[in-house]
Amino acid sequence: MTSEFVHLHNHSDYSLLDGAQRVNQLVNTIDDLNMDSLALTEHGNMFSVVPFYKEAKTTGIKPIIGCETYVAVGSRHNKNPVPGGGWGNNHLILLVQNQSGYQNLMKLVTAGYLEGFYYRPRIDMDLLEQYSEGLICLSGCLKGEIPEKMLKGDYEGAKNAALKFSEIFQDRFYLEVQNHGIPEEEVNIENMKKLSKELSLPLVCTNDAHYSKKEHSEAHDIHICLGTGKERDDPNRLKYATPEFYFKTQDEMYSLFKDVPGAIENTRKIAESIDFEINTGSYHLPNFPIPKNENNGDPDEYLKSLVATGVNNLYKDITPEINKQIDHELGVIKNMGFAGYFLITADFVQYAKNNDIPVGPGRGSAAGSLISYALGITDIDPIKHNLLFERFLNPDRISMPDIDIDFCIERRGEVIDYIKTQYGETSVSQIITFGSMKAKQVIRDVGRVMGYTFSEVDRLAKAIPDELNITLDSAIKKSPEFRKMSENEYKELVDHSLVLEGMNRHASIHAAGVVIAPGELTDFVPLYKSSSGDITTQYDMKGLEDLGLLKMDFLGLRNLTVINKALELIKSKGENVEIEEISMEEPEVYSLFSNGLTIGVFQFESSGMREYLKKLKPTALGDLIAMNALYRPGPMNNIDNFIARKHGKKKIEYPHSSLVPILEETYGIIVYQEQVMQIAHDIAGFTLAEADIMRRAMGKKDKKLMNKLSLKFVEGAQKNEISKRKAQEIYTLIEKFAQYGFNKSHATAYAYIAYQTAWLKTFHPAEFMAANLTSEMSSIDRIVTLINECKKLNIEVKSPDINVSYTQFYPVDSSTISYGLNAIKNVGEKALQSIIENREDEGSFETIFEFCSRIDQQKVNKRVLESLIKSGSMDSISGTRSQNFDAIDTAIRYGQQLQNTGNKNQVDLFSNGSEKNPLIKTPELRIVDDWEEKKSLVYEKEVLGLYVSGHPLLEHSEDLEEFTSIDFSDSLFLKKNDIITVGGMITKITKKYDRRNRAMAFFEMDCIGGHVEVIAFSDCFAQYENLIEEDGVVFVQGKMADDTNFSDLKVMADRIVSIENAREYLSRKLIISFNSQNMYPEDIEDLYEFSQKYPGDCNLVFHLPNPKSGINKPIAVLAHNIKVSTNKNFIKQLRDKYGKENIRVE
Repeated sequence: MTSEFVHLHNHSDYSLLDGAQRVNQLVNTIDDLNMDSLALTEHGNMFSVVPFYKEAKTTGIKPIIGCETYVAVGSRHNKNPVPGGGWGNNHLILLVQNQSGYQNLMKLVTAGYLEGFYYRPRIDMDLLEQYSEGLICLSGCLKGEIPEKMLKGDYEGAKNAALKFSEIFQDRFYLEVQNHGIPEEEVNIENMKKLSKELSLPLVCTNDAHYSKKEHSEAHDIHICLGTGKERDDPNRLKYATPEFYFKTQDEMYSLFKDVPGAIENTRKIAESIDFEINTGSYHLPNFPIPKNENNGDPDEYLKSLVATGVNNLYKDITPEINKQIDHELGVIKNMGFAGYFLITADFVQYAKNNDIPVGPGRGSAAGSLISYALGITDIDPIKHNLLFERFLNPDRISMPDIDIDFCIERRGEVIDYIKTQYGETSVSQIITFGSMKAKQVIRDVGRVMGYTFSEVDRLAKAIPDELNITLDSAIKKSPEFRKMSENEYKELVDHSLVLEGMNRHASIHAAGVVIAPGELTDFVPLYKSSSGDITTQYDMKGLEDLGLLKMDFLGLRNLTVINKALELIKSKGENVEIEEISMEEPEVYSLFSNGLTIGVFQFESSGMREYLKKLKPTALGDLIAMNALYRPGPMNNIDNFIARKHGKKKIEYPHSSLVPILEETYGIIVYQEQVMQIAHDIAGFTLAEADIMRRAMGKKDKKLMNKLSLKFVEGAQKNEISKRKAQEIYTLIEKFAQYGFNKSHATAYAYIAYQTAWLKTFHPAEFMAANLTSEMSSIDRIVTLINECKKLNIEVKSPDINVSYTQFYPVDSSTISYGLNAIKNVGEKALQSIIENREDEGSFETIFEFCSRIDQQKVNKRVLESLIKSGSMDSISGTRSQNFDAIDTAIRYGQQLQNTGNKNQVDLFSNGSEKNPLIKTPELRIVDDWEEKKSLVYEKEVLGLYVSGHPLLEHSEDLEEFTSIDFSDSLFLKKNDIITVGGMITKITKKYDRRNRAMAFFEMDCIGGHVEVIAFSDCFAQYENLIEEDGVVFVQGKMADDTNFSDLKVMADRIVSIENAREYLSRKLIISFNSQNMYPEDIEDLYEFSQKYPGDCNLVFHLPNPKSGINKPIAVLAHNIKVSTNKNFIKQLRDKYGKENIRVE
């Protein structure tokens, strides 16, 4: 139906913390109100244009594109404080009437950010005059120039402003009125009616909707507080005067404005005057600059010549199969008009390679293209690995190719700079992305605004399960603790959070996305400038795709950086490794995978993956490709079947003999999407393009299309002499697997990187681990994990030392790594560079005073010194840690004095500092108490994330050694369900919920000599939850989760005992071994009397030498008449008397 009233002034969550409604909510609300048109006018931006346009079109609502702009008082270039306060701008509504208006609004909004930003993105009257064509203008809310002047009594000023706007927007300027129950608005209505009559300007009414429903006004109020950084109770904060800023019905608007002539009717008139469609059906590719020495400027011909050269370099023998595939791919690319895309991509990849910027071997489906391989875009041979081009580019489904490229994370920016140089700064930009309020974030944000303490909010947030993308609704269902809190003392907080959850919170830069336009970007998309000066598009990645712009992902892959650093370290010791030329068949490398020693190995690090690798025992790259594809939700259920078939424990079966060539490499199991396509092609005669469409339909569960394709599949199979029943069986099988099948092209490319990292770890472990540690310096948790891995590899990571260490970790020799100083908290790279440069120029540092006199104190401040001392990095200079920490202020002053004199040689060691002797006396360290070991360790953990000079567990070493039943030695091997007891310190607790929504926990334990992962299932967790705390020292009794060796222990806990109760709960018997038969009654009597002093519940057992020759097993004799305790003092005295090795507690 056609509604008489249209909402023309509204905001969504893209107005960033001043719009408490998502785009879909906003459109659905209008649909529910039986209105047929809607405008969206964000504050100063066009962020929501594409999602709003698509959502409205899908719903059958006419979308009106607009913006509530900020118009500078005076010039947009004037960025000085305004006399009388304020931000120096007024609001103005602009609505797109046609294509020209859309182009102009993009120019205006871009200028607001790039030229006029001062508190807000401001435009000015000059810009409005230049870019007014095709735009309808509304005078705005009370913050508009005209209402503001009239309310201040400046009627003439308001009148002049109205005349100016009406000249700029001829027959397209409206005086806007609103009524939210605010007294000033009612005055403004009368003022506007007068002005309208006097100047013959039309009136229009709006409601400035910031939320969908009236009851959401409180949530919106909290939203405003988030945006302004205020608490809700702050009396001086920005606050909307009434709860009326929602989508009112047509009747409500009529009752408010029935006395305002034309106000309702003009909303309809404006909507009907708008004739604008966003063009989403075409592509806008930049022109690749073909070299001038190429006679033919045809991009298809140039691409063909480059491919011919590439193929000749890659293949010694170019078979008819290769030629046929090249012709096929070139033909598809030509017909789809994408030659330029491939040329652009090949060009910047080649630039990276020519400049020694590490590039990944491929990513995603692009590795299935022989053209990509020939151009050097990928390093994967699709012929060798049976990869399919149609999985990448389907001629029956015209869409832009999607080539994502991995670069070294540290040098990715250089490639982006090259593209800007190649295509022009104004044609290339990074892409915006929006951070939304996830479950835990929204609880913390709303709780802070509502005035809850940090501890209260923290407790509530921590009750939400640690699951990726969990919602509050899901958390309420899964977590009894969270549900209870949300129904009682935190009900209001959670209710408001439920409204705001998922809304956009801030704008930032997409980690990888870059867009390239065939001309000025602002002809296609508005631009945004962040507070840090970064320029991005205002439309996100999806929006740019919809508009047909060329966007690419330039991903920074840390592992490429690790490989590159490792190769540099290897080269520094005189050995050169070409990582692309290593053998992919090294038995030692596959042995590393088979033993699950894959910490630091790309894609194969998780504990679950390591368990499967130990079962699989991979022997070829194909096994790694398959594991890469299988280890993800869904197909994971096939891993055990895959492993059993590989090792002959389960028969390999094929649904039909014609499937053997396709499924042989995966032991009869469908693992890859390419296999699904190949089956449709070989069995049913589908073209590969049709097979790809079938695969997509199955993946998306498009029932209508699937039913149509199933008939075609069965008919095609029957033509190949396969029975209807068997064909239906095969189709059902591939339908099941297609939902989970993985892209083999991607799995193959990433298996190459995985193998390369494993090769480096196998043959150059010190260099590889040093490179890994350096790449993870910003993550203390990862540093701890990698240092634990170094221990397993018998590589010692030396403590940090300002006289030895460098910024990065580096291998001293094959078994030693020097600690990277940049991994210390609060010590920046500039400070370290200053220290290291000075050390290399002037030699080692001997005292803290000398240190402070030599270094640049603008870079090395008090906080840096504190962290260096706490970490033990200054242990090699004079004095203890406590003395040097005590001397920091004195040393800084001394250094400043000395540096201020301009000559640091003006030091008199014997000066008393009197005026008669102007030379500066070197201070001395004061005598202060040493830090207790515990304090030193706490400080080390604080700044390093781990302990280097000792371990808090050592104070419990006696108990830990006594009751831990394993020894973490190389010879240790445990089988699944073996029962063990292990003691250690709890770290990294993760709470989850099982299928019945019962809480459980995963945690890790640092032990003396090793590391253990523990699973506490729901029953165990319920019983021992109070003991599962970070840094708690406990014993865990339980079963091994799998067959394993010392490197990877995983225990399913049955019982958890605190260290304080260990002796009481874990001691069952005290064993005393006698090595000689010569025991006399008086010896036994003495022992009996001594033992009576320590009564308890523990059996006393004697082990006596076996009198039978050749039998080593001792005779065990139980003392029936006494039970003892395992008191430490008692045990110590027994060990002193009988020898430590002869006293054992079990």
